[in-house]
This record gives sequence, C-alpha cells and structure tokens, in this order.
Amino acid sequence: MSADPGLREAWEKIPTPGEVGQELERFAGRRMERIITIVVGVGALALGTQALVNALVKMSVIDFPHLLMMSVVFVPWLVMLVCCVLGRGVRVAAGVFFVAYLVDLLLWPFVAGRGPMVIPTDQPWIFFLVNVAGVAAVVAFPFGVQVGWALVGPFIYGAVRLVQGGFRDEFWSVTAFDVSFTLILGLVLVALGWMFRSVANGVDDARGRAVALYTEAASAEAAEHERVAVAALMHDSVLAALIAAERAGTQRERALAVEMAREALTRLANAEAPAQEGSDEPVQIELIAEDLRSAVTQLGVPIEIEHFGHGAVPDRIARAMALAARQAIGNAVSHASARGLAVVVEGHGDTGLTIRVSDTGGGFDPSQVGADRLGIRASILARMAAVGGVATIDSDRHGTVVTLGWSQT
Repeated sequence: MSADPGLREAWEKIPTPGEVGQELERFAGRRMERIITIVVGVGALALGTQALVNALVKMSVIDFPHLLMMSVVFVPWLVMLVCCVLGRGVRVAAGVFFVAYLVDLLLWPFVAGRGPMVIPTDQPWIFFLVNVAGVAAVVAFPFGVQVGWALVGPFIYGAVRLVQGGFRDEFWSVTAFDVSFTLILGLVLVALGWMFRSVANGVDDARGRAVALYTEAASAEAAEHERVAVAALMHDSVLAALIAAERAGTQRERALAVEMAREALTRLANAEAPAQEGSDEPVQIELIAEDLRSAVTQLGVPIEIEHFGHGAVPDRIARAMALAARQAIGNAVSHASARGLAVVVEGHGDTGLTIRVSDTGGGFDPSQVGADRLGIRASILARMAAVGGVATIDSDRHGTVVTLGWSQT
C-alpha cells in the first residue's frame, strides 16, 4: 500500500542533506549553542559583576594603571554580555575577552603591587574572572584549547599570586585552595559543554541519517511506481491494441483495433503528464459504472453492468479502479471466452467502492502466473496497491472472481 499523501507531503518538506546549508542541517546543534550562550552570559554576568564590585570597593584612590587594566578586561566583558543577549558575534567577543583577561592576569603583579603588604586571604578581583575566562573559551575555542585552559589557567593564576606575595609561606595554602577550586570548576564546565554538544551532534547525525534513508526509500518507491505505471500502460494499451489488430477479422473488429491504437498513442504521448494520475476531485460511482459499460461495449460483450449503492471517490482512485476492472474484464474475455461474465459496481457512500468481475471459465492458479505476465501483476494488483486499494483474485475450476476494493479508512 502506498504512503498516505499527507505524510508524503510532510516528509518532502523536511530539508534533506545536500539540499540545504549547514545552518538547517545542524538544527539541534544550533539550538544547543544558543542555550550554552545564554548560560555563559548568565554566569559571566554574575561572576563579572562580583569582580567589578570587588575592584571598585578596594580601589581607595584613583589608580590610572589599575583603571587601565580594568577597562582592558571589563569592556570586552560587557561586549560579550551584549553579544550573548543578541545571539550574534558571541564567539569573537568571547575570544577577545579571553585574550584580554590573560594579558591582565600576566601583568597583575606589576600593576597591583608586590611585597609584604599584600594580604594572602584578600582575593583580588581577577580571581573571580578565572572561570569566566574558562566559559569564554568554551564558546570561542576548540575543545583542545578549552581543556588546556581548564588545566593550565588556574595554575597561571596561582603563579601570579605567589609572585605577588613574594612566595611567602602563608600564600601557598591559600593559593593552593583557590587553584584547586578553579581547576575543578573549570573542568566541570568544559565537560558539561562537551557533553551537551555531543548530544546535540548525535541528534543531528541521527536526523540526517533518517532523512537520507527516507529519501533513498522514497526514490526507490518512485522508481518502482514509475516502472509499474509504464508496464501497466504498455500492457493495457499498446499490447492490447497490437493483439486486437492481429486478431481483427471483421470491419467492426478492425475499427475497434484502430480506436484502441489511437487511445494507446494518446496515453503514451501523455505518459509524463501529472494529470494522468488523476486528482482528488470526487467522481460519482455512476460515472465509473458508465465507463465500464463503454468498455464492455467496445469488446463486443453483451452483458449488463450491475450497479448498487451511491457515493463518490477521488478521481485518481476512480481511474485506477476502472483501468484495473477493464483489465479483469479483458482477461475474462481472452482466457474464459466471457463465459458467465458479470460485473458489479457497489458504492459505499463517500467511504469506499467495490468492483467485482467474475466469470465461469476454467479458472487458473494465480501463483503460477509468470513474472513477465503483467495483466494481473501490474495492471490489477500493483495498480490497486499504488492508490491504497486492495485487489483479490479467487480462481478455481468453477470460475474466477476479481474483487477490487478501496476504502477511505
């Protein structure tokens, strides 16, 4: 049975690999980067504000070198926060802040002063920015740089503090605590960023594989559908017209063969037109019965088409069922000499349609029909399956019954 048209249309609207840019293909990755950016902005705001307040409170007099150091790091910090809010230029802004902080950190002992006046427990404001630089590295740099800063950055801060304190004994324990704290926190932040990005990349990769598999399956289905349609067309029209021409012995039979050939050429000329598949416009059951009456009249078979019920079905369904029924009628005429041929069209309101073609010929075994015989496989079974219908063939020595059914549900 073919896929539901609504589901097919929905799948076709999904961007497939190669049809869209990286921006759409990495949907989950982009969303995760935005989440990381927001979290980094919140954390940088909290720690940076704490560092700024600490710097302003401890600055008793106007110290221009110190103010210059503050401006070097806090201006990029502010720009990074704005970029995090806007979601644009975050990577560049975070990279600039990281470099500015590293410069300030290396210059700290020379600007902030050294010697016995420095108090070990009095944490400088640059301490609060160590992990802000760490999250900036998570946003701006590859994973190797992130891990490198998480491992080395705290020790750089520790070395700067020891230089500032003249390597006095009381500085070692306090600095060791600060270094261990920033080291653990920095590694946790890097690990979280790596984990969330890995999950997002996994989702994007799985989505890409799923869409690629569906695209491949849809292409295979379309090729098979086209093959079946062409085979059915060749069998229904071209081959039937050739057989009719070969067997024509009377003027009426020759006229019928000419008409069949004209119809075959018309259908071949319009084979690529989408209209051949039909539309979803409703077709009354009575029109389908009338079409089958015309078909048996052309074949010269004196039978009456029985018609029960009422309703309508989509045009594409009506076309497929009418062509399949015509093939069943043709088979009964060709192989059973139209003995006991009967055709019943039964409508089920707007929910379905059933067409029954039966004869009292010698019957046959459907499983023994060769793969190259397309009258049943392509023109009846495959055609009904292509529109979501069902075709059943019951045959024994008492005759054959071909039942074509389509239901809305």
